[in-house]
Amino acid sequence: MQFSVQTANPAKAETACVVVPVFKDGELLPAAARLDDASERLIGQLAERGDFDAALGNVLMVPFAPGLCTERLMLVGLGERKDCREAAFLKALDAASEALIKLPADDAVIAFADVPLDDRDSAWKARKVLEAVIGAGYRFDRFKTSPAEAPVLERVALCARDSDEAALIEQGAAIGRAVGEGVNHTRTLANLPGNVCTPRYLAEAAEALAAESDGALTADILDEEALEALGAGSLLSVGRGSVEPTRLIVMHYRGADNPDEAPHVLVGKGITFDSGGISLKPGAGMDEMKFDMGGAASVFGTAKAVLGIRPKLNLVFIVAAAENMPGSKATKPGDIVTTLKGLTVEVLNTDAEGRLALCDALTYAERFKPASVVDIATLTGAAIIGLGHHASGLLANDDDIALDVLDAGETAWDRAWHLPLWDEYQEQLESNFADLANIGGKPAGTITAGCFLSRFADRFPWAHLDIAGTAWHSGKQKGATGRPVGLLTQYLLDRQNEADVEDVER
Repeated sequence: MQFSVQTANPAKAETACVVVPVFKDGELLPAAARLDDASERLIGQLAERGDFDAALGNVLMVPFAPGLCTERLMLVGLGERKDCREAAFLKALDAASEALIKLPADDAVIAFADVPLDDRDSAWKARKVLEAVIGAGYRFDRFKTSPAEAPVLERVALCARDSDEAALIEQGAAIGRAVGEGVNHTRTLANLPGNVCTPRYLAEAAEALAAESDGALTADILDEEALEALGAGSLLSVGRGSVEPTRLIVMHYRGADNPDEAPHVLVGKGITFDSGGISLKPGAGMDEMKFDMGGAASVFGTAKAVLGIRPKLNLVFIVAAAENMPGSKATKPGDIVTTLKGLTVEVLNTDAEGRLALCDALTYAERFKPASVVDIATLTGAAIIGLGHHASGLLANDDDIALDVLDAGETAWDRAWHLPLWDEYQEQLESNFADLANIGGKPAGTITAGCFLSRFADRFPWAHLDIAGTAWHSGKQKGATGRPVGLLTQYLLDRQNEADVEDVER
């Protein structure tokens, strides 16, 4: 998606469509007012006659507007001004994007930057415009014999009041485009069926991403032989029952001026299909367990976004990829495995396999002497019970990194909620036969899963995101959401800004 920024009067824009938001009370924002003046009060008259109800998310397409140079004028309802906050802004923007993407229009002018939002500048609004339009254009029809026609929209121009605002809008739109493309990359990987997206497929996807990066990204793939030699017995135990070999995927991005600067590390759970293993899941809804590699997919999507932005950071992206199946060689309840860290784990439930894969990946991350580590996983159904589908669960061993992740989620509007990681919860993981068990019972399931991982993250600042409730939609709209690529990308951008401030202070 190409974008540009214009400071000219939108009434003079020669384009296929001008998109303008309108409040329900009839007050016109600056861009809408200019369009209204040039069209002999067309917008005002439509509202006064009741031909357009500017309730939140309503869209009216005007195929011809006298006095305007555009072929079409799209009015988008913002609802009541007093209710105009981020959620309303994004709902109106999504409605506009969905309508726009269906038009036979290859370009459009969008005037959303002048919508008043407390504590949100034009850069933020421009970012969200690009994310919404790119997201609306996403299609996953690779396996349909008669796919729908692809959207034709290729270019959007964003309206700015002046050159100062134009600079902000351009900055935000560039980030929005990178994040939007990263989100769609994540959605595609996660939407792929398990018979296509295997651990080996993810390894090939990493190599392909590296090949497209002009040397900015490199990929190292550890196969089962290498993992055996390393001692990653916990990760390997997850894939024992599958004919698909396990892989540990490591991607390096070196963007810092100092090549030895400590990297920030993202670790993704890549269970490409989770049957539950010997602790077999119920059949209903099991097809959705192809989404159990949503954490890995978000790591790939964030890497994609990073390549679009090129921050001055050193980064490592790690994916622990395996398929959890109930084969004759599968790990059994009661088996004891030895982790890469040397701790032994009694596997009481083979359906709690994500933590078995992640713990070795976290230990592997130690070798990079990381500045921070964030792991991302569709880890527990308990996260859905506790938080629903709006917020990802967050646990951390360091209050500073927890606040950094929360702040990034607020900025990206891809939010998380902080849960406690108290020592008292660790007691639930006690085992009579090993150093710890892989489950702690039903109470506080998300927290005890985090407690398990914390045992392997004691040498660096670490945060864990449980995205079981946010990584995909069920039902009629079934499909991957691409979360939390927005949060993760913002977290990394904030680390770059933090480093820039420290350089200035020095």
